[in-house]
Amino acid sequence: MERSRVLLADDHAVVRAGIRKAIEDLPEIRIIGEVGNGPDLRRAISELLPDCLLIDITMPDFEPISEIRAIRDEYPAIAILVVSAYDDDFYVQGLLAAGVNGYHLKDQPLSDLRMAVSRVLAGEKWLTGSLVDKLLPKPSGHSKPKLSERQLDILQLLVDGLDNRTIASRLKLSVKTIENHLTRLYRQLNVQSRLEAVRYCREHPDTLSMVQVSPAPPLEQPSLPGADQVSILLVEDNKRYRQQLRRTIGHVASHIKVYEASCCDEAVRIVRMVRPTITFVDVILGDEDGIFCVKQIKAEHPSNRIILISAYPDREFRRLGLEVGAMAFIDKKDLDAASIGQMIGDNS
Repeated sequence: MERSRVLLADDHAVVRAGIRKAIEDLPEIRIIGEVGNGPDLRRAISELLPDCLLIDITMPDFEPISEIRAIRDEYPAIAILVVSAYDDDFYVQGLLAAGVNGYHLKDQPLSDLRMAVSRVLAGEKWLTGSLVDKLLPKPSGHSKPKLSERQLDILQLLVDGLDNRTIASRLKLSVKTIENHLTRLYRQLNVQSRLEAVRYCREHPDTLSMVQVSPAPPLEQPSLPGADQVSILLVEDNKRYRQQLRRTIGHVASHIKVYEASCCDEAVRIVRMVRPTITFVDVILGDEDGIFCVKQIKAEHPSNRIILISAYPDREFRRLGLEVGAMAFIDKKDLDAASIGQMIGDNS
């Protein structure tokens, strides 16, 4: 049987390596190439003519909706599976309407990714289970827009009067990434510009109050953990996974204080205040580099025991992480109650 030709597209080389490792032994496929930006993707599709495209659509020089439509128009037979960290329902709906065959979230088990690839190659549609409820028809009537933590951060900076370049600098993201976030944000607020977005916030003052700030001690007199008290910081941009991990820690030791951060700046702020005993850091923090985050945390708190975690285990991740001060690198699927209990026990 002739195997299907698969092209990988993601701007993180280590993530591509993790995906390759997860699916390359599927008997029905052959991975024919990897790319990390829009121009290389267009060239590779033209030259290699893949049967299947596994793509993270937040790559440099790549406009997701229009480019996916163009690929679908020119190469109607290609099976397109988006593999992304974003679960914004408007974003997912836009890509499905543009012609993708499936949408898979990066925080799901690798076994699900393998199944997703097999399904789309068989001509079926694939949607990560947690997205199904988000895409079901919503009840009629006015409802508050569901905004991510990143979108709420950007919206607050818009209200503060910052321009795109200053917002990008403040959040340590590219201007292009900020523009992409704003496009989705305007769509969700049903506005056309930053002025309308600011006006929306003034007319709906509860919008920015929807952000759920990660637990942190009072600014004036933070209570630091004692020598025999273990505290844990979770640095992960996926809120659902943070909650899952927090519940697991609670089952192991309900007395332990757990703090949460969705980005590097927030993590460093919490480290300065509470000096956590153990910190779990995801290698990919949205548009940020988790390994750089480890380096920043280690500089602030050298005795902090930092564990890198990832859904895409890779030797290069491990090597780079250990070089900057992580004590271990763990596959997310192995981060269970038993392993967490052992880590906590080692610090008791």
